[in-house]
Amino acid sequence: MGEAFTLAARGPLDGRIAPTLEGFSLSPAPDGARFVLRAAPDIARRAASAFGAAPSSEPMRVAEVGPRAALWLGPDEWLLLASGENADALTTPLEAALSGAVHSLVDVSHRQIGVEIGGARAARALNAGCPLDLSEREFPVGMATRTMLGKCEIVLWRRGAGRFHVEVWRSFADYAWDFLIEAARRAPKT
Repeated sequence: MGEAFTLAARGPLDGRIAPTLEGFSLSPAPDGARFVLRAAPDIARRAASAFGAAPSSEPMRVAEVGPRAALWLGPDEWLLLASGENADALTTPLEAALSGAVHSLVDVSHRQIGVEIGGARAARALNAGCPLDLSEREFPVGMATRTMLGKCEIVLWRRGAGRFHVEVWRSFADYAWDFLIEAARRAPKT
């Protein structure tokens, strides 16, 4: 009989370390629960009792309470993020809050991964592959949207003056990571 072994789950960015670049930081976001909620806005607000952050009715805005955030992605679509939490623990309370209402709640925790980007070069590195105007006037703190980064779709959220959160599908995580590092190397320090 062979020896028993245990398989350990690995994330696509496990062990990746961003180079030290002045004015630029890059790190994997903590694991956590991720859901896509599709519902009419009044129905979506019912999820707030179970989730803790009420989905915003204002386009492209984020409602954030502690480690939980509801990102507006469309008139009837929100990305619910719960950093450091288990999706299984949130599914039952969310479904109970939405019970009897027409909605779709999909756990996408294993589909995507978060990346935190910061520093004076952050916006320039993102703009190397993202067509949005990332000036604070046009893309202020608390704004989020779907967009592109090079060849992959991302959800981009501005968390602070020089601080961004990117949600990317796990299959594109290595590509996005390497893209951002190379773009940051080429970006002026300004």
